Amino acid sequence: MHLLHPVLIVCAWLVALAWLSKLVEAARGLATIPNLLAPRYDVSPAGSPSVIVIVPARNEAANVSGCLQSLLAQDYAQLRIVAVDDRSTDQTGALMGRLARENSNCLEVISISELPANWLGKTHAMSVAARAAIADHNPDYLLFTDADIIFRSDAIRRSLANAVSANADHFVLLPTTIVKTVGEGIILAYLQVMSLWAVRLWRVADPAAKRDAIGVGAFNLIRTSAYQQLGGFEVAPMEILEDLALGRRVKRVGLRQRVATAPGMVSVHWAAGALGIVIGMTKNLFAVFRFRPEMLLAGAVGMVVFCVAPIGFLAMRLTLIPELIALGSVFGLYILSGRSSQISPLYAISFPVGAVVLAYSMLRSMVATMLRGGVAWRGTFYPLNELRDHAKRDL
Repeated sequence: MHLLHPVLIVCAWLVALAWLSKLVEAARGLATIPNLLAPRYDVSPAGSPSVIVIVPARNEAANVSGCLQSLLAQDYAQLRIVAVDDRSTDQTGALMGRLARENSNCLEVISISELPANWLGKTHAMSVAARAAIADHNPDYLLFTDADIIFRSDAIRRSLANAVSANADHFVLLPTTIVKTVGEGIILAYLQVMSLWAVRLWRVADPAAKRDAIGVGAFNLIRTSAYQQLGGFEVAPMEILEDLALGRRVKRVGLRQRVATAPGMVSVHWAAGALGIVIGMTKNLFAVFRFRPEMLLAGAVGMVVFCVAPIGFLAMRLTLIPELIALGSVFGLYILSGRSSQISPLYAISFPVGAVVLAYSMLRSMVATMLRGGVAWRGTFYPLNELRDHAKRDL
């Protein structure tokens, strides 16, 4: 056992220094990201550019009215909304239609009855809407969002003002996730912290930092000319992570990407309860690893070891100091991420639980997708071989 002591001590210090370095980096970097709630951002965009908001929806009767009403209440005049009823079997289309009749000057509805081969429903709906918006109105910007998002009345005006002043081709406003249960808080707070490892938000604007690209389905604002330059969603019609893929293509071709925060300005309740979040991630997590089991397994094991090991090391006198440093750094990262997410940093106590739940979700996503031979989402089945084929093309 004594022979293992040096190895354990080295591992403990490596884990501690990794977390500490991330805390220092994030503390410096996150402070540079604009917060649109600041008074200096309460302005109108120069030149009053036009924007069309595209809202794809399939069976979103519970949410779509709230989303569209919050968009109709925006305090920016140069705005139109295109809502897409993508083969819904509930009252989504009827609710959209009623609002469109009441607001025909700024809201129109596109109804899709069939999904072509080699397309995901959401990417197809957004592609159809974007083509129609460009052909009919040729706006300066397109904003892609989801049907369960709620916008504060000044969200688009402030975002456009920041995007224009920064000369951004692609602009992302980070959404605020509404937490209603402890289980939701445990998972979402953990995801917020771990996302700081995946993407250094403070490097998004750096064209040399190709890996630090961002795309968020809640708020993907892109200059119309940039969208056309990228080839639209037709380039990756079977991409499950279409929001992130769009952001990666922006960075890949050298277009200007910017990101901002604004707690409470754009809000979403991701899913009901911890189980709802786990189920919701089933279609996404295997796609993150490009449907490669070996990559997902390595990621799950590494994440659990990296996040759970500090708890185990606390029980050993020789590794107590580095692990106190590690856990203190983790708590610091929960505080930093909580400033924009508005999720309590006290969820840091559940940090190892979040790691285990996410690892389980990753394995669940992989196993479910492989057993089914594909992804089933909102009533449509997408074969795994087609998803993998399209994932390879976008590498």
